[in-house]
Amino acid sequence: MNNQTIWDLIFGPTGSIFTHSMLIVIIVMTFLVSFRLLLSRRKIGYFSMIIALFILFVEHAQLIEKTLAHDVTPLQEFIALLIKVLAFVMLNIGIYQLYNPTRKRDFFVFAFFILLTAAVSVSYWFAPVWLQGSEDQSKLLRPLGMELYLFLLLFMSFLLVNSRIGQNGKYQLMLTVYFTTHTIHMANVYLFDSKQIVLKFLEQTIPFVFYIVLFLFIFERVIEIMQAIYNSSITDGLTKLYNRKYFYNRVTQYVQQRAPVSVIFSDIDNFKKLNDTKGHHMGDQVLKQVAQIVKEETEDSGICGRYGGEEMVVLVTDPEVDAAGLSERIRGRVETETIVTVSMGYSMLKKGVNAEELIKQADEAMYKAKTTGKNKVVGF
Repeated sequence: MNNQTIWDLIFGPTGSIFTHSMLIVIIVMTFLVSFRLLLSRRKIGYFSMIIALFILFVEHAQLIEKTLAHDVTPLQEFIALLIKVLAFVMLNIGIYQLYNPTRKRDFFVFAFFILLTAAVSVSYWFAPVWLQGSEDQSKLLRPLGMELYLFLLLFMSFLLVNSRIGQNGKYQLMLTVYFTTHTIHMANVYLFDSKQIVLKFLEQTIPFVFYIVLFLFIFERVIEIMQAIYNSSITDGLTKLYNRKYFYNRVTQYVQQRAPVSVIFSDIDNFKKLNDTKGHHMGDQVLKQVAQIVKEETEDSGICGRYGGEEMVVLVTDPEVDAAGLSERIRGRVETETIVTVSMGYSMLKKGVNAEELIKQADEAMYKAKTTGKNKVVGF
């Protein structure tokens, strides 16, 4: 008797209701995260996600109702299947919009798939004459068009969405899990007449993986946004080097610890003339080239930033790296690899010197290099 009760709890209506209830909890959690992002980011992707999650909520609530009901009418079955397909379409639209601006052509594509879904759904009620048979056969074949259409949507999602978003691994896993669940469902219905209890159990439990990964997908997007906001607050938009405020704070941190550091101050020679003669676009290109050289040369030995205009700075944190030698390597590469040259000055931290004075000393050394011939390195 106890074994039968456990069997019923796992594979019977009670197990089905419990499973769908737990999935609804995960959907609601994901819905709340998406809603919070919509309020803070005002991005249409989160609105689409909210719509998709609401449809998913309705889908599983309806599945609970279907489990409790003794008889399900064709209309109820049609609505449940249509909700399932629409939820999948809206979910993928939302995921795409999270990573891409929605252009006019995108709206046409979205509208096309929604209209295509509506058109395919008509096949539920109007089966071709050659497919019509007994009442049981008609009942079985009625949803076939929409069921097969989901496989087409899975393929199109992988083809059109996967390559245009971040978190490809999670997205591919979601599609794989959905494909597995739908394949199990089709096998159970059309091969085993919905009588394989194990397949039904798998069909109800595997979606847990799908919704957990979906929740992690949204949560990871929150982390990406927070990281992007933080990075934009500490870096220069053009050169991608650290900005002046962040660089100064790091110098202060090292100086307060009395670490054996040095500061290198560089300035691009004749930069104003370059802007006036070749345009600001060329000036921006040169800034990015010089910044890349500075970043490559200091990757393992220090912190580099854009101090202002054409001025770039380096905090040498590795005590084994010679500031003069590092400055000379940067100067030589800029002269060789770009159309400009740089004047550079450096200063090593001494007792009683604070962060502001250390940077000022390197600046003064750079100014001396600039006023005594340019394209050279001078120590303070």
